[in-house]
Amino acid sequence: MKNTVNWFEIYTSDFERAKKFYSTVLQCKLTDLSVSNDRHADMQYTTFPHNLNGEGSSGALVKLNVAQPGIGGTLVYFNSEDIDSDLTRVEAAGGKVIRPKQNLDDFGFIALIEDTEGNMIGLRSTK
Repeated sequence: MKNTVNWFEIYTSDFERAKKFYSTVLQCKLTDLSVSNDRHADMQYTTFPHNLNGEGSSGALVKLNVAQPGIGGTLVYFNSEDIDSDLTRVEAAGGKVIRPKQNLDDFGFIALIEDTEGNMIGLRSTK
């Protein structure tokens, strides 16, 4: 069975600030995509690393005037090799730790953080 979720979008108000936050905390390179249709001429879009034919899911940061960021919407959990290490980079990158590392027994560990745009996201690891 494939994972149910295969793509996500995290909305931003300050696109460059959000890119810097995610690339710093997750230590990954984001890839800007040009949006070349009139319907979304004001959209900015950058994707997280992904393999479209691989397992799991990926997604993008998006700036779009009809979609606003904030806590209370969809909660996305990012894979983490070491939550403790990731959490040390959150505040320096402009975010906040909302819930520190928590043990979920057989389901691994999670932590909740707030990004620079006000979105709450999760980190999840097996150790």
